[in-house]
Amino acid sequence: MTLSPITPVKPVAPYIGGKMQLAKHVAHRVHEVPHKTYVEPFVGMGGIFFRRTERPKCEVINDVSGDVVTLFRILQRHYPQFLEVLKFQLTSRSEFERLALTDPTTLTDLERAARFLYLQRTSFGGKVEGRTFGVSLRGARFDLSKVVPLLEDVHERLSGVIIENLAYADCIKRYDRPDTLFYLDPPYWACETYYGKGVFSADDFQKLADQLTGIEGRFLMSINDAPEIREVFSSFEMEEVGLNYTVNPKSQKKVQELIISN
Repeated sequence: MTLSPITPVKPVAPYIGGKMQLAKHVAHRVHEVPHKTYVEPFVGMGGIFFRRTERPKCEVINDVSGDVVTLFRILQRHYPQFLEVLKFQLTSRSEFERLALTDPTTLTDLERAARFLYLQRTSFGGKVEGRTFGVSLRGARFDLSKVVPLLEDVHERLSGVIIENLAYADCIKRYDRPDTLFYLDPPYWACETYYGKGVFSADDFQKLADQLTGIEGRFLMSINDAPEIREVFSSFEMEEVGLNYTVNPKSQKKVQELIISN
């Protein structure tokens, strides 16, 4: 099961739970597992997917969010047209508030992808639910001279990638094979509502654990270290990973995460 080398690229926008600090460690673990198909049922902005340095022949990214999937499909298939839509976009609080109030289902796919990218790049902390306008003293958060090179890299990286818009359980069921490796990045324990109402609940952790018990393939999952998580996934292997998150230049917050696998 040969993996081909690829050049890592940066995600095009911040996203809550973006995995920047954990990426190298998880990518190393992914590359250690022999597989022909790589699947991410909770891809988000691809914090792990885009930072990997090797790929199998078949790659699948999935998210239940229509905004996420529309953005990636547009970047994959309609990249030149997307740049035309973005050409005159400026960073301003009023434009942020206007787009935040716009129902994405009323937009064309190009408009919806542009709206989502703009909101994610200009909101504070990469929030999806309850976005607020983020102020940066380092320049405009939506600067096309900086955004376009990222979009170009992601457009090229998505070549040949299968993009799905399924519930996580349906994605796992559809692509489960003995030679499949799933990387799972579900919402963290006690953070289920951060991605929107009805997207994921505390009950889903047990449902996910039950499904993973019966799969043919292999999986790696990153999650926050909570007693409830350790109990629900107790039948699987667990690796503790310590991280330091910078709250401000003078302080760091130490946290522990788990890499759970079968």
